[in-house]
Amino acid sequence: MLRRLSIPALLCLLAVSGHATPQRLTDLVEVPRPTWETQKQARTYLLSIPAPRGQITDRHGAPLAQSRVAYNLGLKFPTPLDYSDSKAVNFARSQILTAEKLLGRKFDVTDEAIIQHYKNRGILTLFLAEDLGPEQISAVSRGLGTGLVLEPSYVRHYPLSTLASHIVGYVGRQAPLSVKPIENRDLVFPDSEGREGLEKVFDNELRGTPGVLNLTLNAEGKRTIERVISEPVPGYNVITTLDLRVQKACEDALAASGRRGAVVVIDPNNGEVLGMASRPAFDPNTFIPIIRPEVFDKLNKDPSAPLYPRAFRSAYPPGSTFKTFVGLAALQTGEITGDTMVSCPAGIQIGNHYFRNHSGNMGSMALPKALAVSCNTWFYQVGMKIGAQPIIDWSRALGLGRRTGIPLAAEANGNIPTDEYMMKVHNREILRGDVANMSIGQGDILVSPLQMAQAMGVIAAGGIFHQTRLIKQVQSIDNRVVAAYPDRVRSDLGIEEKTLENLEKGLVMVTTSGTGRRASTVKGVKVAGKTGTAQWGPVSKRRNAAWFTGYAPADNPLYSFAAVVEGNPGESLAGGQNAAPVIGAVLADLLKGYKPPAEEAGQKEEQPENPDQAEPATTDESPAEYTQDVINPEGAPVPEELDQPE
Repeated sequence: MLRRLSIPALLCLLAVSGHATPQRLTDLVEVPRPTWETQKQARTYLLSIPAPRGQITDRHGAPLAQSRVAYNLGLKFPTPLDYSDSKAVNFARSQILTAEKLLGRKFDVTDEAIIQHYKNRGILTLFLAEDLGPEQISAVSRGLGTGLVLEPSYVRHYPLSTLASHIVGYVGRQAPLSVKPIENRDLVFPDSEGREGLEKVFDNELRGTPGVLNLTLNAEGKRTIERVISEPVPGYNVITTLDLRVQKACEDALAASGRRGAVVVIDPNNGEVLGMASRPAFDPNTFIPIIRPEVFDKLNKDPSAPLYPRAFRSAYPPGSTFKTFVGLAALQTGEITGDTMVSCPAGIQIGNHYFRNHSGNMGSMALPKALAVSCNTWFYQVGMKIGAQPIIDWSRALGLGRRTGIPLAAEANGNIPTDEYMMKVHNREILRGDVANMSIGQGDILVSPLQMAQAMGVIAAGGIFHQTRLIKQVQSIDNRVVAAYPDRVRSDLGIEEKTLENLEKGLVMVTTSGTGRRASTVKGVKVAGKTGTAQWGPVSKRRNAAWFTGYAPADNPLYSFAAVVEGNPGESLAGGQNAAPVIGAVLADLLKGYKPPAEEAGQKEEQPENPDQAEPATTDESPAEYTQDVINPEGAPVPEELDQPE
């Protein structure tokens, strides 16, 4: 059951016994026009009390975003409002001076602002400082006089700071309080609205229903009634599919790597995103109640782009991780089987270009070993044998090159090049050299970490494509489900059992005797994975993107995953050395105490060697040649191709 938001009595009591469908203020209470009776100063206003926003939580109800009470220091003029301009300014200045002494800070309030407020909105509070800290509240409380008041309001709070910040997003001030003459429905304190992430996408659901404050002045212009006639109703709660433990494991592993990058973990059995981390991150509390311009400018100009969600808004060349999908396409066409032997020479001539293999001549081998040693020339030959179309078709069937559909703005499309795309961008159709590049995950291919984890999840699920989901449900404060997003099978790709067996055999070899041994960190757990390294960025800032993707446990998949880490310009990175350990750390946390099926049945299973105590059987793949830029904040125009295809 979801944990409830606990907020003390403020301007009103919260309605916690039920939650009606959000309505407009005019639906809740008949709103009269301001009334003037026998005396000009007699009138009644019905003002809006902003409601606390609903929570955003993980799947178990742990809060990622919630509302809290803040205390604001304000100036309140005595009624009736019969001061002259000069007297109003003098009164305000004396109170502001007291406030400055109490808080040890200056307040930039002009005489013009004081006069304007007094004439138009003098019966309401003129706020001087928002969201005071405990020590400030204590200091102010000792010096409050007739003119200074502490008034509560609701503000957003992110209890886990940077954790999942790119997913949750942040809120901002909806608009400054009006300076015009008071009207019905005016706010008694500022409200906020979602500006990024789930806060923005589910802004309407999170907002809640404003309360109504009845403020009445008598014939002499004095306050006679100040009463809540309609309590604010908290907004709906948005329950994500995230698992706080998984999210923290992803973020901790990335932090331990010390690099920029992303990690995504999905449950392949239902498509739920369990963790989705981007590094560096930011603290959304910085935006509360408002972010200072110099702080926002610093975040925007930071070259590491902490505001940028790399996990779903960036797309990178996938490098050798893409060989998994080339192998799938080749097996499904029937052009090769799991036993078909293909040579792995030191290089191969295609048209006017000589394509090299990173480890020289390695002899003949079948698909599983080709995946384990990541032989480029093997995949060049197989890719050209089956042609571009099966690779394109299977890649797109797995969801690559298109948005997953999670409810976050500006998700990267990625790219799987087609003849139409090549004609539009390069003024030609796909040629043999393009197919060779495509076969090792280069050329114009771009894949986001989220898409990669999704695709590996489909393979882990035996070809059953569960719709990728980030939200489980939206519910009211009394736990009534308002909207649900259940598991939905998007498609059954009909992948043959023999194809899956051969792919899994090769992917397990990657982590037991191949390039991804550093991902095998849990005793008794087989990891199916694939390393990849690709170059990206403009020539002057060319960097390596190191990948590790796959699923685990291989014989009972609970998690599919993708990790990518970014190198600095000129720095050498590789998937096996830099990305596989990130996933290894995540799995060590998530699968601690896991009992393999064989062990539960009383059988002993052969364990792989400890990757930290043995030399790998093969060297990691070298980065493939750059041909396309990544979609990210440091993107730049694509330079001329280094090697023209035939």
